[in-house]
Amino acid sequence: MSVSERPTIVLFTRDLRVRDHPALAAAARVGGPVVPLFVLDRAVRERSARNRLSYLGDALRDLREELRRLGGDLVVRSGDTVDETMRVAAATGAARVHLSFDVSAFAARRAERLREAAADRRMEVAEFPGVTVVPPGEAVPTGGDHYKVFTPYWRAWESREWRAPERAPKRLELPSGLDAGSVPKRLADSGTGPLSPRRQSGGETEARRRMAAWLDADCADYEHTHDDLAADATSRLSADLRFGCLSPLELALAAREHPACGPFVRQLAWRDFHHQVCAAFPDLAHRDYRERDIAWRSDDSGFAAWCEGRTGVPVVDAGMRQLLDEGFMHNRARLITAAFLTKRLRVHWKRGGDHFHAVLSDGDIADNYGNWQWVAGTGNDTRPNRSFNLLRQSRRFDPDGAYIRRHVPELAEAAGTEVHAPWRAEQPPTGYPSPLLDEDG
Repeated sequence: MSVSERPTIVLFTRDLRVRDHPALAAAARVGGPVVPLFVLDRAVRERSARNRLSYLGDALRDLREELRRLGGDLVVRSGDTVDETMRVAAATGAARVHLSFDVSAFAARRAERLREAAADRRMEVAEFPGVTVVPPGEAVPTGGDHYKVFTPYWRAWESREWRAPERAPKRLELPSGLDAGSVPKRLADSGTGPLSPRRQSGGETEARRRMAAWLDADCADYEHTHDDLAADATSRLSADLRFGCLSPLELALAAREHPACGPFVRQLAWRDFHHQVCAAFPDLAHRDYRERDIAWRSDDSGFAAWCEGRTGVPVVDAGMRQLLDEGFMHNRARLITAAFLTKRLRVHWKRGGDHFHAVLSDGDIADNYGNWQWVAGTGNDTRPNRSFNLLRQSRRFDPDGAYIRRHVPELAEAAGTEVHAPWRAEQPPTGYPSPLLDEDG
């Protein structure tokens, strides 16, 4: 059997779709059988949020249906990704492995281990774009390996010539006799954090439905409504992008066709910005990107109150309770809650980032920790001493208190502006705590 006739393994990681999947499309063009493979890696599974595992289960089942529709199937294994990939390669006689390039330290180590193992079998390993709109390393400043400030990156990102999206393969063939394996029905039983009752379902089918609805209805108003906490007028596509059930390139191209969607496209550039930072600085989740002389405090009781949404600051508590309830938090609320923890309680950004990562369905190393460091002043913000007036934020972005009342039922009957500062009321609401700090100071 010639090399071109031998199977190609497409190792799915966080690119769980068949449309605009460069690694899959290239495998189909090679000819010969294609082995779409996903490995439930124990090292990842044990530290993944239960909400993400729930989404992942949906996404894998949907991906399997899409691949079967094309004549193939999704091969599912459990164990170490590299070991299981090599076992499938040995069983099928595969000549090459295709996968999407990713930026986390774990992904970089996985790719390097895969190349080493494949070299022993004289197999080719090829990495392809698909996790971002513009691949990390394609837009770089003169004399540097990445952009450290967003605005010049945004100009470079906008001016890049983007690749053309790949169509889904018309037909796939799986090697005969290969056991496809199964997707665990209760995947979310393992992992970290709570299983949020109102978490989002996953998969390419649902993701594309959400994308179409967003572009048809709300994207044009994004510039005016995206900070309105009560309106909940953000795209809700973050988990779909995190798992690659949507192609970020397809989304960016579709949004760019709508003149009023420019501010939303800029948010996709922010996502790419954090990914190129993480590619250059893989320790983004563990170490200050820019070292600052910040006197962090160890405040276990304050941190616990923050995690539970019991700080006594309604807009902060509303955000934290939305996180627990939905596995999601409004973008503006993420900024407010992170600012309270790092700027007011002075608790280290990593503790907050780790808590978010243990709950968020859309938890992504580059975006989550990149944004936490931005708020804390150790990241890519050009104003590291930026301050946040929480009452001003609450009144500006939730003027009627609807977001607070939605997520903090103890304040559902609070009168007027007392919903923002219930400690000022003559009779503070029963059952709601006093603020951890003096928020009038």
